[in-house]
Amino acid sequence: MGRADGSSDPQPPLGDPASAGATPADPAPTVGAAPEKKPSRAGRDLPAAIAVGGGLGALVIVILLFAPTAWLAVVSGAIGIATWEVTKRLREADVLVPRLPLLVGGQAIIWLGWPYGTSGVLGAFAGTVVVTMLWRLFDHGLAAQPRNYLRDTAVAVFVAAWLPLLASFATLMVLEDQGAQRVFCLMIVCVSSDIGGYTAGVLFGKHPMVPAISPKKSWEGFAGSLLACIVAGVLTVMLMLDGPWWAGVLLGAVLVVTATAGDLIESQVKRDLGIKDMGTLLPGHGGIMDRLDSILPSAFVTWLILTAFV
Repeated sequence: MGRADGSSDPQPPLGDPASAGATPADPAPTVGAAPEKKPSRAGRDLPAAIAVGGGLGALVIVILLFAPTAWLAVVSGAIGIATWEVTKRLREADVLVPRLPLLVGGQAIIWLGWPYGTSGVLGAFAGTVVVTMLWRLFDHGLAAQPRNYLRDTAVAVFVAAWLPLLASFATLMVLEDQGAQRVFCLMIVCVSSDIGGYTAGVLFGKHPMVPAISPKKSWEGFAGSLLACIVAGVLTVMLMLDGPWWAGVLLGAVLVVTATAGDLIESQVKRDLGIKDMGTLLPGHGGIMDRLDSILPSAFVTWLILTAFV
C-alpha cells in the first residue's frame, strides 16, 4: 500500500553523484527518438499499479469470502517473500541479519497463532529473537569473533517485529467470530486511505508533510486519507460487524495515522539503504514489502480496536 497521497520515494543509490549534490551533464538529444514517457505524479507506472492492485484485491476478496482459513497461507507467503526482500537489501548494505532464523521464525509466528492465539504468537516471537541472537553470535564459528554483532542483531529483532509479529494480528482476526469481516474492515480502510490520499494529494497537494523523509507526501493528501478512512471505517464497522458508528470513526482516525506512519517508516528504511523499492516482484509497486508497509501496523491497531469495542 504505502503511497497514501500518491507519494513515492525514489532514492539515488549510495555513492550516486546526484545524492551528493553533483549535477550530471544532460545527455545529447537523439534525432528521431520517441518522446520520453512522462511518469505520473506518483512517480509510478499508474496503469500497471492499478492492474496489480486490482488483482491483489480480487484475490483477497475471493479468499475471505470462500476460504477464510486460507488467509493464513496468504499472509504466511507474503511475509516470507517480504522477509527475503528486506534481508536481501540489508545484506547488500553489509547488515548481516540472520536470514534463515527470520524466515523460519516468521512462519512460526504466523502459524502458531492458529492453535494457540496470542500466546503462540508471543512465544514464537520470543523464540525467534533468542535463536537470532545465538545464530549471529556463532555464524562464523566458535573461534571467530562476530563483527557488528549488536547492530546486526538489533536490526534482526526489528525485522521480526516489523514483519511477522505485526502481520500475525491480521491472521488472529480471521480466526475470530466474523473473522473475514474483520479483515475486510482492515483492508477496506487501508485501501480508502490510499485512494483518498492519492486523490487529494494529486489535486490539492501543496504543503509538504515530512519532506525530509517523503518529499511528495502532503498535508492535503493526509486530510484526504483521513476523510476517506473515517467514512470507510463507519460503513464497514456498522454494515459488516453491526458495531457502533463511533467505533468506525475511531478505527478510521487511528488507521490513517498508522498507515501513514507505516509508509514513512519504510521510506526512511529505504532512504537509509539508498534504494527506491524493496523488490521488483509487483509492476508499478515494487516488492511485496512495498505493499505491506502501511498494512502491518494497521493490522495490530484494527485487531486491538475491534477486539475492545466491537
